[in-house]
Formats: sequence, C-alpha cells, structure tokens
Amino acid sequence: MQVLKRPFALFCAVSFPAIAQAQAVAPVPSAAATPQDTPTTPAATPPDNSGIADIVVTATRREERLQNIPVTVTAIGGEALASSGVRDVRNLTQIIPAFNGGRNQNVMQPSIRGVGSAGNSTGDESNVAIYVDGIYQADPYSTQIDLVQVERVEVLRGPQGTVFGRNATGGLVNVITPDPSFTTSGRIAARYGRSREEANDVDVRGYVTGGLGKTVAADLAVLYRKSDGYISDLNTGGTLGAARTISLRSKLMFEPSDSAKIILTAAYVDSKDQVASQQPFRGNTAAAPFPGVIIADQPWEAALNGRGRSDYNRFDLSLRTQFDLGGVSLETTSAFMATRVNQFADSDASNILLGYTDMRVRPKTYSQEVRLLSTGVGRFKWILGAYAFRLTGEQPVFVYSATSPTAVPSQTLLEPKVTTTSFAGFAEGTYEIVDSLFFTGGVRYTTEKRTFEQSVNGTPLPFGTARRSFDKFTYRAALRYNFANHANVYASYGTGFKSGVFNTFGTSPIAVNPESIKASEIGLKVDPASWLRTNLSVYRYDYSDLQVTARSASNAFILQNAANAKIYGGELEVTVVPIHDLNLRASAVYTHAEYDKFPQAQVFIPRTTGGNIVSSADVSGKWMIRTPRYTFNLGGTYGVDIGKSRLTASANLFHSGKVYYDFLNSLVQASYTTLSGEIGWRLPGEKISFSLFVNNLTNAKVAQQISPGPLGTYIIYERPRRVGIGAEIRF
Repeated sequence: MQVLKRPFALFCAVSFPAIAQAQAVAPVPSAAATPQDTPTTPAATPPDNSGIADIVVTATRREERLQNIPVTVTAIGGEALASSGVRDVRNLTQIIPAFNGGRNQNVMQPSIRGVGSAGNSTGDESNVAIYVDGIYQADPYSTQIDLVQVERVEVLRGPQGTVFGRNATGGLVNVITPDPSFTTSGRIAARYGRSREEANDVDVRGYVTGGLGKTVAADLAVLYRKSDGYISDLNTGGTLGAARTISLRSKLMFEPSDSAKIILTAAYVDSKDQVASQQPFRGNTAAAPFPGVIIADQPWEAALNGRGRSDYNRFDLSLRTQFDLGGVSLETTSAFMATRVNQFADSDASNILLGYTDMRVRPKTYSQEVRLLSTGVGRFKWILGAYAFRLTGEQPVFVYSATSPTAVPSQTLLEPKVTTTSFAGFAEGTYEIVDSLFFTGGVRYTTEKRTFEQSVNGTPLPFGTARRSFDKFTYRAALRYNFANHANVYASYGTGFKSGVFNTFGTSPIAVNPESIKASEIGLKVDPASWLRTNLSVYRYDYSDLQVTARSASNAFILQNAANAKIYGGELEVTVVPIHDLNLRASAVYTHAEYDKFPQAQVFIPRTTGGNIVSSADVSGKWMIRTPRYTFNLGGTYGVDIGKSRLTASANLFHSGKVYYDFLNSLVQASYTTLSGEIGWRLPGEKISFSLFVNNLTNAKVAQQISPGPLGTYIIYERPRRVGIGAEIRF
C-alpha cells in the first residue's frame, strides 16, 4: 500500500480523534457528502507526497472516516507504533491521550480518563475493554498483548455502551491485525538492546503471508523476546526482572466469492516474567526491625526471600465470517480462550520471610457475536447485533503471613470457582436529518448471571454456590454537524455498565454492586488546511458505585464499592505537516478526577516500626488513583532521500503530572518526562533497513505500580533507559 511510504504513516499523525496510520482514502468532496459511504479501497498517495491523509477505522463496527465519526478515537498504525518504541498495549501510555497502561504484577489494569479497575481476580474484568480483531479479551491476564504484526490500534475514549458494550465503561482498545494476502510477502526484524547492569534484550519478530490457492490465503506472525534482569538483587547477588516471551499467531482466510470471507485464527503465547521483583516504597516494610534485614532504597534494586515470577500461557481460537447479502452485511465472530498463570510475589518486599502469595489462575472464555449491517447508499445506516459470553475459572491462591520470622504464620489456601454467563442485544443507527446534519442513536440490553464457590484450607464454605444476576439498558445519542469541508462539531451523551463481581480472594457470598457511568461530550474536528489537523474534545462523567480493590489486614485482597466520582476534562490534538516529509504532532490533556463520595475507603497508615495500619476513612474529595491531572505529548518524524536510500528520524516525548496510588493520596509518583527516539536507514530497494533506538532516554524513575498492604508498601519501577540497534529484511 503506497500510503505506508508517507512520512505521515511513519509516525501516524496525532493521537486523538486523528493520530493514525491506517488506510488513506480520498478527501471528503463536500460538507454534504454522506460520510458513511466510505470507499472500500484506499486512494493512491498524492503525487507530491505531502498533506495529511484521511483515515478509515472500524471504531463504530463499520468502516468510516475517522474525522467524521462523533466518537473520540485514536488510531495508530503499525509503523508508527514501532518508531515510537511501543511494543505492547501497555506502552500506549506514551502516545495515547488520557490512556494509562497500569499493571499489577502480571495483570494489565488500563484506565482512560480516570476510569479503570484494579481487580486481578478471575471474572473481574477490566472496565477498559481490550479487543483483538473485534474479539473481546475477557480475562485480566489475557490483555498482555504484544504488537507483533499490527495493521493499527484503535483506542476509543468514553463508555462504549452500545455496539461494543461489554464492561467498556471507560473505553476500549481494539488491536487490529492484517488479514492474509494472496501475494507472498514477509519480513524478519531483530532488535538488540542494553540497559543498566549489562542487561541485554533480544527481540525477534517475523511475519509471512501468501496464497495457498485461488481462494485460500494464510499468514504466520512469530515473536521471540528475551530480556536479562535489570534489577540488582541485594540479597543473593545477580539480577532480577528477567523475562522471556514466545508468541505465535496464524490466520487462514477463505474467500469463496467476492461476497464472502471466512477467517480462522489460532494464537499461542508463553511468557515467563520476574515482574514481581518489588522493593519497599520509602523503606516501608514490616521487616525493618528484624536483624539481617536488607532494604532496597534505590530504583531498580530488590532484596527478596523468594524470586517473584509470573509464568503465563494462553491459547486462542477464533472464527470470523463476513457475507454480503446485497444491501446488508452479515458478520459473525466466534472465539475460545484458555489461560494458565502461575504467580509468586513477596508481600513484605524484603529478604525476611514475613509474607507471600502463591497463585494459580485457570480461566476459559467462550464468546459468540452476530451482526447485521446496512451497506446501501442512503441517509440511514444501521447495525443490529446479538452477543453471548461465558467464562469459567478457578484461582487457587495460598497466602502466607507472619508478624515476625519466628512467629507462627497464618497460612490460608483459597480455592475459588466462578462462572459468568452474559447475553446482550444491541442496535444503532445514523440518520442524515438534512444535508450535513447527522443523528446517531443506539441501545443495548445486557443480562448477566454470576456464580461463586469458595473453599478455605480444603473445606467448602457453607453458602455453597452464591448466585447473582444483573440486567441493564445502556444507550447513546450523538448529533454531528459538518459546518464546512473537513470540519464538524458533535455532541454526545451515553451510558456504560459493568456488572457486579464476587471477590475470589474473600469468603463473602455477596457480590459488589454494578458500576455505571453517564457521559456527556462535545467535540470539534477541523482540518483547516491539507497540512494541518486539529481536534478538541471536552467531557463530563457521573461515575457511580466504582468497584475498587485494596488489601485487608490479613494481606488478602478486598473488593468494595466507592460511592461516586465526578470526572471532567478536555483533550487537544494537533498534527502538522509543514514541509515535505516532516510530520509533527502534539497533544495536551487535562483531567479533573476526584471521589465525590467515598466514606468507607480502605486506607493504610504507616507504622513507625514498618508496615501499615489498615483502617477505613472518608476520602471524599480525594483525587482518583492512577489519574494524572495533566499530560502532554510531543513527537515527530522526518525522512529524507539520500540517493536511492532513505534516512528517517523520529522522537516521542511524554510528560505526566503526578499520579496517586492510594485513596488517601499519600503514595505518589512525582511528575516525570520520558523521551524515546529512533534513527532508521533503509537501503536501496527498500528491502533491508537498519536502526538505532533509545527508550526512556531521560532514565526517568517511573512507578509501574505502588501497592500498600499490612506488611508494608512496595513499588515496582518501569524499565530504565535502553539503547539498541535493529535490522529488518522484507521480501
């Protein structure tokens, strides 16, 4: 596709309703044109290789121009992700406005505009939904997604209560991988990086695709990544934090006719990660008074009585079909996923044995979705769908806790079993009331049933099987007016819903209440010139019954409802292509997020001798966790031809205000700035290229997580500065 040669595609424009390298399409001819009548093939790159391309996304479950939909969406292409140093979904924090890719041990806990969950138990799904090729990744451990061969990533901000719907109260991330091609092609890319303590990183990614006949094509994407430890082990010497990942993903596509497409996908991931290598935050550990204690007090240090680990593997199988029935398209997705996790973590973050958790996670999920979409030309476009989902899971966890190295420890084995069964129906339509004025309305009805069983030290609890059902209507309405060519203003109102959840780390047969959100938003999307794109959005959320997680006095997790929160803010993004082959982008975000009412929050007060007193307090008016007040991003790419070769340079700067990690706002990550960059050299023929890259050039000390508990408070840092080289061969 010629558009991939554009400098815009290399870094993909701004990250807001427009930063993208996806399919470029012909410019909208007039303000009165019907935006849903989107061409299915991209237009050729303009001869002068300048200007900002239009983007086609599937954020509304149909192909539409990004600048025309009344939704705040960011779409980023694969080339842009690679040049930005983004290798997995969590790293999107650096380039997606208002997105935070939080992590707790081996569980990704994303949040968007302050809306996100901290649950890490089976069945407690994130309220920022993660999709791969439109398929929901339900289990919280299944959202660790490496971006091996990606066409683009779309991030939708705000509740998606209609066409996506399930648990997407904060928004969603949809990773879109390319379908197989009948033309044989491929690439092999390798990177070698190095950080502190001589920690070496090796990353090899390969992709090949081609036809197996006139109607069948296939592809294969492979990843092997190995990272040495980068955390100094003060207890036994050497390093901690090593990781190894193997990923395989293959698609088989059958196109019996121009009106039918069937795609079977299989994927397997196996990962071993010492991510649970924490240190006491500000030296706070209950082990502090005991002889022989070693307390790590510098970033990227640890002294543990056992190596933290998160061993993880997942198998996915899915079937997607698409049939053109003449004026209507029938689409289906069927999916199965099985995940296995073995995780060990030191609870007091010291070399003294006071506490640890040893956990096994065994979820399986099944889903089926059917959609009917109108495809004809006219003022009214619609979509109808039905969705079914089933999750079964076990999560045995062993919790060890002691007041001193010689005290009799508390040892508890929990063996929970959970199921979730959900059905939903949805409909959404867009009608052009008069020329250039569009109204969108949608509704979704969801019914869910959850069950929970628990055993303690081998004895089933007397309540047997706890059951709870939840039903909810969610809806959305939006009005958009194209007031000029390449310029529109929109206003929307929508709702979102996440059902109640049982706490698998506890013994209560009572589920927490569902959480819900009401969201208002006004947006402005304007391309004043072919070289300039600006997008502005302001919003307000009323967020009720937030589901939050903390530690209990026994060191187990508890799950509770915070009452209400008020969130409002704004986001501005600008893309500029001032001269040939130079792309610049910027984004700025302001988020006001506080607990409007939270009278019985679980809080942690440091003891003078180490560890925390676990108590409760009214934290109404406190700032919401993992939500910086402001962030901004600056980036750009420049390319120049030197003879028949091409030199490119890209850089990305991200700045975040301070981030709180507890309800009292006493545990804080100070504001920080990260800078990443890459210089690339593509040889004549465009098949071989080399690169130099650096991640976290400023060597910023950034918390991946800060977690309080009765045995202390621990912190895990993101990786330090990493410098490396890369090479790629395309064929």
